Amino acid sequence: MKYSDINVLFFNTTLKKSPAISNTDGIIERSRELFEKQGAQVEVIRGIDHDIATGVQPDMTKEGWARDEWPELYEKVKAAHIVIIAGPIWLGDNSSETKKIIERLYANSGDMNDKGQAIYYGKVGAAMITGNEDGVKHCSSNILYSLQHIGFTIPPEADAGWIGEVGPGPSYLDEGSGGPENDFTNRHITFMTWNTLHFAR
Repeated sequence: MKYSDINVLFFNTTLKKSPAISNTDGIIERSRELFEKQGAQVEVIRGIDHDIATGVQPDMTKEGWARDEWPELYEKVKAAHIVIIAGPIWLGDNSSETKKIIERLYANSGDMNDKGQAIYYGKVGAAMITGNEDGVKHCSSNILYSLQHIGFTIPPEADAGWIGEVGPGPSYLDEGSGGPENDFTNRHITFMTWNTLHFAR
């Protein structure tokens, strides 16, 4: 079965403007290849390359902003069947660009489609996360909750991420994990312990 009638829209919420290399683009491209192999139409928008105002109104130029490209980008959202928010982990959480895209999607959540249904009714949402620190599940759950709350349908296993080798592996105390011997981890455990002691004093 081919899916040439399906439009897929990725929002890359990296903090790097083009043409800087984005690790998030790397994970997006793996998915994009699979979509396109099945005939789906795919577009990737790097949010930071656009002048998207901060706020939760559909057009922030009506709220005092000089420019706001969101209304044009929103037309692409309306045309999409699948919307995937893909971004990095910073300080264990989603990037500010991820939050901005979610807020702007929320701004239009009161709109209706031509059948009188909520505008995101029937659209499928998903999340992709990259980084070199923990937080894939936390970041994904935030995105997926937000999307379902404004009307997107979230299928099972609607997230993917990379923070090293993702998948089953040894836990911290499992034999051979290297956790207890890890210098970086032990150093930060020591800092935490002594700093909390000093502040308690």
